[in-house]
Amino acid sequence: MKTKLHIACITFIISFFAQAQQQPKGIIGTSNWMTNWTSFKPAGNDYGEATNIIAGTIDKDTRLTKRNIYHLVGVVYVTNNATLTIEPGTVIRGDDKTCGTLVITNDAKIMAEGLETDPIVFTSENEINNRKPGDWGGIIILGKAPINSLGGIHTLPFDLDPTLNHYGGQDSEDNSGVMKYVRIEYAGRKLSASKELNGLSLAGVGRKTTISHVQISYSNDDSFECYGGDLNLSNLISYRTTDDDFDFTQGAQINISNSIAIRHPFSSDISGSRCFEVDSYEKVASTDMTKKMTKINASNITLVNLEENNQGLVRESAYIKENTFFNLTNSVVSGFAPFILLEGNIGNGEANLSKISFKNVVANNCTGEIESESGSNIPGIKSYYGNPAYGIEYTKMKLNELFAIPNIKGNPDFRLNVNNTIASGN
Repeated sequence: MKTKLHIACITFIISFFAQAQQQPKGIIGTSNWMTNWTSFKPAGNDYGEATNIIAGTIDKDTRLTKRNIYHLVGVVYVTNNATLTIEPGTVIRGDDKTCGTLVITNDAKIMAEGLETDPIVFTSENEINNRKPGDWGGIIILGKAPINSLGGIHTLPFDLDPTLNHYGGQDSEDNSGVMKYVRIEYAGRKLSASKELNGLSLAGVGRKTTISHVQISYSNDDSFECYGGDLNLSNLISYRTTDDDFDFTQGAQINISNSIAIRHPFSSDISGSRCFEVDSYEKVASTDMTKKMTKINASNITLVNLEENNQGLVRESAYIKENTFFNLTNSVVSGFAPFILLEGNIGNGEANLSKISFKNVVANNCTGEIESESGSNIPGIKSYYGNPAYGIEYTKMKLNELFAIPNIKGNPDFRLNVNNTIASGN
């Protein structure tokens, strides 16, 4: 009986690890979910001339319809418990001169639910082949979910109306609406050296908000940035952003899955651009250290640098600062230098490194592994993450060997190539 039980236990353990190894890596789907609604060449899209102007304050329920093309002028605030509903297929063009920006305040909602065959598009007002990153501001959503700044309430540094520019609170379940099958193109105006709008800024946004199937292209700063809040994010695409693809701070509690960052080195700035930047605060002095620190659970993520000749400015795939939790699982990272960079203050001890984990991850064509800003930490870090249990597989494969169709000139498919051993779990 003991022998049979022993064999059964061994069989179960072998089966468990076999299944763990065969978990699909990178973005997944029975079909390529990046088709139909995305655009990787938006400079040449003919969106038509604007027929209606959106300006000032929206303080009652309002619907934007597909039959109109809208010109977003100046900073437009949705306030007073109003809901802004946007029909599938609607096009909103941000004004260049006045830095068109849409702000959903913390007592309002946006219902922007496009369709796979009819997405909602926010884009530049400029003409075909004359569009550039930072042509307009972007979209800002302010919510009432927790942040870890002192006092629990904060403001964004974007020169917004001080009576409307506040976010944070105690409601993790806060609902700011829906953004689904939406494209945001050429946003991210730099207001000054220290004030930079993002494609989509999510500040204190709660988990009942739906953010899914959103593509941000050619942002002049970050594509997606979360300032605190509590969110489940899925099926996001960041393409050719100038700064970071996904930036998290102020105690953000985020689950992000089935999402991709596609980096192009000649779209990066000299400050150092990466796919993930994860921190809990900018300054300890302005942080309530009794509150939650930033925690990011990222699964089925694909991070890819399209340039394979090391000619650009793309650096590490993720930069992680002290007192943050970052878990990357079932993911594929290709073409960065190094794979991961840790802030020097993290050190090399288990107490801090245990907050940062990698499971079933492929690091392809990365120059360097998990590194530290402090050279003295690197031996201890390499020893800690060198344990086979972490399941980081370092490979050297060309993009067309690794991915199904890694060609943004057509209809790209960045799911793993089914013909390679990585995809089969071997």
